[in-house]
Amino acid sequence: MKIGFVTDSTADIPTALAGQHGIEIVPALVNISGHSYTDGIEISREEFYIRLPDLNPPPTTSSPSVGSFQDRYEKLLRAGADFVISLHPPNELSGIFNAARLAAEAFGQRVRVLDSGQISLGLGFQVILAAEAAAHGAILDEVTALLDSVHQRVRLVALLDTMEYIHRSGRVSWAVAKIGGILRLHPLIELRYGIVQRLGQARTRLQGIERLVEGLNSWGPLERLAVLHTNAESTARQLFDEMKSKVTDQPLLVNVTTAIGTHVGPNGLGFVGVPIGFS
Repeated sequence: MKIGFVTDSTADIPTALAGQHGIEIVPALVNISGHSYTDGIEISREEFYIRLPDLNPPPTTSSPSVGSFQDRYEKLLRAGADFVISLHPPNELSGIFNAARLAAEAFGQRVRVLDSGQISLGLGFQVILAAEAAAHGAILDEVTALLDSVHQRVRLVALLDTMEYIHRSGRVSWAVAKIGGILRLHPLIELRYGIVQRLGQARTRLQGIERLVEGLNSWGPLERLAVLHTNAESTARQLFDEMKSKVTDQPLLVNVTTAIGTHVGPNGLGFVGVPIGFS
C-alpha cells in the first residue's frame, strides 16, 4: 500500500526535505493591512519579522481553504497513493485541522486527518518520520502506530522575547488574562498535546536561554532535534552548534514560519526534540 502525506506550512518542514519525501504542504495565510499573503511564499520570514513590531493593526492568520486541501488529496490519490494521512496543528490553536477534516469528507476512508497536538517541527517531525517509515515499506497500521509513538514523545519548548504577541493573539487562555508586568519578562512555554503551558519566566534573555537548555538536556537521548527561532539566527546558530552532538541525525535550524510568528513575535528561541523512548 502506498501512503501519501499532507501537512501545512505551520509544520516548518524545509522545502527540500518535503520534496525528498513527497510531502504535500498547504500554505496558511497571513493577513497584513487588508492583504492576504501566502505563508512562506509571498512574504519572506525575515521581512515579516522586521516589519512585525510596527504593524498596526497587528497581522492575523487564516486557514487554507477546504478546496486547497482537496486539491492535494486528489493529486496524491491520482499519483497512485492508496491512502492519504493529513497531519495538522491542534484544533485548539488553529482552524487548519477543521478545514482539512471538511476536505477529507469527500474522500471517504481514503483520507485520514490527524491532530498532531503540535506546531512547527513538533508537527513536522511527526510527518517526516511517518513518511520515512512508509518509504521503507511500513504498512498503514505500522505508520499509524509510529505516529502515535512520536506524538507521545515529541517535545517543544520556547523562550519568547515578550508576552505581547501571544497575549494579543488570544489563542492561549492564560495569556489573555490581565498579567501586567509579565509582559516585560521573557516567558518560557511548552506545547504538549495541543495545550500551551507556561513554564515560568526569566528576567533576562540569558537566564531564559539557560533554562531552555536545561529543559532540553532533561529529555535524554534524542532521535531528532530542531533549533527554532523567529529572526534570531545568530543566537539560534550558537545553540545549534552547542546542541548538535546530542543527536546522531543532522538537526534542523529553522526560522519559524510567519503563521506561527504572528502569535509569538520576533526574537523567540526554541527547541523541538523527539526523545528516544520518552513519553
